[in-house]
Amino acid sequence: MKKAFIIIILLIFNWQQSLAQCAMCRTTLENNFSNGNPGIAAGINFGILYLFVAPYLAVALIAYFWYRTSRTNAQKELAKRAAFR
Repeated sequence: MKKAFIIIILLIFNWQQSLAQCAMCRTTLENNFSNGNPGIAAGINFGILYLFVAPYLAVALIAYFWYRTSRTNAQKELAKRAAFR
């Protein structure tokens, strides 16, 4: 749990760095397309998609681990209640 908390904090403080690259990416894409070099543009487009998907993946992982932990705790609670009956 402590490791997950540290990872979440690092992700929260890392988002500004990724947003700062948008203007640079656009300029690089425009220059490469005008010079006839679409290979670099394809790589940058993949990077943009990666940055787009990363926050959703992080939220999905947090939701999954939260669900799994709550389900495990609920099963333990049911087992404890069954032991007292």
